[in-house]
This record gives sequence, structure tokens and C-alpha cells, in this order.
Amino acid sequence: MNQALREQVAAWIASDPDEGDRSTLQALLDANDESELERRFAAPLTFGTAGLRGPVMAGPAGMNRCTVRRATQGVVAWLEEIGVERTRGVVVGRDARRGSESFNDEVVRVLLGAGVEVFEMPGPLPTPLVAYCVKALEAAAGIMVTASHNPPMDNGYKLYSSDGAQIVPPNDEIVERSARAAPAPALAERTSAHHHYVGADVLAGYRAHFTERFGVVGGSGLRIAYTPLHGVGGSLMMDLFAGAGFASVTPVAAQFAPDGAFPTLPFPNPEEPGALDLAMACADEVGSNLVIANDPDADRLGAAVRGATGWHLLRGDEIGWLLASALLPAMKDPRDVVATTIVSSTMLRAMAREAGVAFAQTLTGFKWISRAAGEGVLRFGYEEALGYAVDPAVADKDGMSAALALARLAHDLAREGKSLLDRLDEIETHFGVHSVAQLSLRANGPMGMGAIRASVASLREHPPATLGGIVVSEVVDLAEGYAGLAPTDGVLLRLGPTGRAVVRPSGTEAKLKAYIEVTPAPSATTPLASQRAEAASIVGAVRAELEELLAL
Repeated sequence: MNQALREQVAAWIASDPDEGDRSTLQALLDANDESELERRFAAPLTFGTAGLRGPVMAGPAGMNRCTVRRATQGVVAWLEEIGVERTRGVVVGRDARRGSESFNDEVVRVLLGAGVEVFEMPGPLPTPLVAYCVKALEAAAGIMVTASHNPPMDNGYKLYSSDGAQIVPPNDEIVERSARAAPAPALAERTSAHHHYVGADVLAGYRAHFTERFGVVGGSGLRIAYTPLHGVGGSLMMDLFAGAGFASVTPVAAQFAPDGAFPTLPFPNPEEPGALDLAMACADEVGSNLVIANDPDADRLGAAVRGATGWHLLRGDEIGWLLASALLPAMKDPRDVVATTIVSSTMLRAMAREAGVAFAQTLTGFKWISRAAGEGVLRFGYEEALGYAVDPAVADKDGMSAALALARLAHDLAREGKSLLDRLDEIETHFGVHSVAQLSLRANGPMGMGAIRASVASLREHPPATLGGIVVSEVVDLAEGYAGLAPTDGVLLRLGPTGRAVVRPSGTEAKLKAYIEVTPAPSATTPLASQRAEAASIVGAVRAELEELLAL
């Protein structure tokens, strides 16, 4: 076995606080299993689009107690380096995934051992509450143990700055540098005078704010089927619905209790095919026309609407258009800003322009969207991956407040004899059809990320001349920066004047993703359904060619 690897593993074992993880690594050393040890040590977890995420396993490439300890020491050193007073405290939360409670305990003990004030969530609760509490408590930072919608074997570590938004470079680099150099930490227990649980009054403030903003005076008869997909949003979301006047909400019983095994789902992501099947079946039983879903940490929102021919699963962009149609009319302050990402639909730009509201485009990830307003106020931000920020009180995506906003829009439309699908028709009739689709190619195994990067590099060096019968009119290497945005790994293919495709590695999973949009010129003489069908046909052809071209 490579001697340098052997020494690296031995050093990790010496610092690992988990007896089971130490035994696992020692057994691999004794067996000279170089391949498996390379998998666990060659590519340590790094802060990506949403912090640290990876499989729960021993070694620096996995989420484990040692990784969490070092990351938390990095956080303490980062706060010191950037001059943020640790006496302001750090908010700490967790979801209900495998390992979350243990990792949460490590975060708390390391922070307390460093003399940092800790404001700990009283149990497994949604990620948006940590973002909310950082701002509400004027804390120095926030740490959330979660892997959001990732597969069951994963966990993660999300870090918020004092503004309640996810950290961005160079802060992540400071944390990583400090974590790598971290010595054995001093630890302290919850008996420390520095430890506090987040008070019920703070959490009640979140409920009161959003139920007042999106509540229906006198109550709503809208019938909703709701699923938290085995996550931690269930009880709180039901309280929010009730407080906002939505009394006819039926939870999906089989998916309501938190369960890190996610027994009814291959992947606990509302974007995945089949994820809302149980919820739609529940809606059929109770006569609901609307399904609302949160992902396991409740920072994302999925939805389905019953139409004339059955259920329509709303795409992330479609939910974004719907929410924008409800929120834009109230934006009158010149400081108000709406934002979306480079891979989301261009519809929001057109809607904002007509409403006279400032628009910003960002790189993928809410760490960028949350800061898109600059000196202004972000009133609405979204990304096509079902992430929505509908209120400045939370400087991150929030699937719960977004669920209330969507339910309120559905209620208001129902009073006019309309549905969410009718509103989508109105939007595309007015602004033109924006046909969108996504291609997602999963790359499993230790070589997966390498294969993804190689595929993007190949596309960059050898782009196609046409896609879906449309000439590729421009090839933009996003690694060189684009439209004032920071460099990022990806390629944008411009499809004449009618569309584009963006190809990039996922920032949260081992996936290669392509985002396609076709926007043909509006026609006053062609029925909307025909325009949509034609555009969808082109998008489908583009998607099929990209799938063949990008095959991993």
C-alpha cells in the first residue's frame, strides 16, 4: 500500500472520536484495501453549493463525527479571522437523517468548548428556521446538520453567515483551511453557561409573521393534500396551514413522521419521478385539487395541480412564475429586487421588466440569490430546483413560507373561478411560451465526479454544431465568467434567438445536469396548446441529443 496513504489514514484514526469509525478504518488498513481507503481519503468533502454533503462513512470523504468536529473548529477560526464577535452566538439545528443527532452534538460541544454562545434548536426542525433565527437573534452564524433532498445514505453541514445567508467565497475557503489545520478540540457540555435553547417565542415569531402575511381572513375552503416526504417539516407545516386559515389540509400519513430511511421513496426529492405519487393518491381520496410537498428539511417546495386531463406536476420554474405573479404587484419600493439563476427560466426577467421591478441574475445556488439585491431588498428569489424565497425574513430558500404563498394564490384564484393552471395560461399567453426541461445524469462510484468533470470538459472543447435541429449560435465557457458573474464550471449553448442549454455539475450530488429552455416568438393566431406542444417537441429533441452527447 502507498506509504503516504497509510500514514494519512493512521493520523486520521488517531484523531477520530468515533470507536466504530476507527475500527472500520483500521480493518481496511489491516486488509491493505488501498482502493477503499483511496475512496475515503483521496477527495475530502469541501464546501460546495450548499456546504458539506456526502455519504455517512469514516474518513475525510464522508460525513462523520471527526469531519464535523474539524468543520466546526474551522467555523470558530473563521469568525475570529473575519472579526465577528463569537459572543453573538451561533444557531445550531439538525434534521432527522441518519447521524444528524450525533453530528449536532459534536457541533454543540466544539462551540461550547471554544467559549462560543450556542443557540440550539430544541429538536429536529426545518432548515429555514436556522436561517430565520440567525437574523432574528442577530447571531454570528448558523450551522444546520442536513443533506436536504440527498439520498438516504448522505448527510451534510450547512453554514450561514451573520446575515442569515449561506456562506460564499472566500469564507468557505477560510473555514476549510482552518478545519484542515485544526488541533484536537476542547469540548464542553450543555451544562455550560454558554448554552441556550432557542426560545419558543422566537419560533413563534416565524409562525406569526408568515401566517399573518399569507393568511386568509375568515379561513379558506381550499382542499390540500400535504406531504413532508418523511422529513421534519410535517408538524410545523400543518400548524402554519391551520394558522393561515387553511383548515382542509390532509397529510399523507405514510410519509408524515420523520424517517431518515425514507421508506416510500427511492430518492427523497420532490423533483424525482414518483415522489408525489402517494400525495396525489391521497388527494384523489379526499377530493383535493392541490398537492403540496416539502423535501426532508423543508427548504424546497413541490406541487401538483389537478387539471382537465389529470394531475399536472408543476415544474420549479412554473411555481416560480406563479409566485412572482402574486408577489410582483405589491413591489413598489425602488429598492425591491427579484432574482433567479442562470439555469432558471428567463420568464422572471420579462415579468419583472413589465412590473417595473429590478431583476438580478445569479449563479446557481441560494447563497448567490440571497445576496442578489446588493443594497436593495430581495423580495422574491427562486431557482428551478424548487427553491423559493418569498420574504426577506428568511435569507434562504424556504419551502414552508413558499407553500403558504402558493396556497394563498390558489385560494384567491379559486374565488375567481380559476386555478393555478389558468394563471399559467395567462402568464404564457401574455409573455410567450417558455418551454423548459432538465436532464439529470447520475454518476455513481468513486470515479463519478471525475467522469462528470470530463464530460463537461469534452463539451467545452467539442461543442455540437446543432441541437434539436437548431444551430448552436454561441458557446460560452462559464469557467471564464459570464454576464458579470463569477467563474463556475459549466457551458452555456445559445440556440439561436429561441433558446439555450446550460450544462454543469450538480453542486449537491454526483450528477451532471443540463437545463434547457426554448422561447419561440408569441403567436396571436396559434392556440396556446399548439405553441406549447411545438416548443416541447423542440426541447425534447434538444434533451435527447444532449443525453447521448453527455453519456457518462
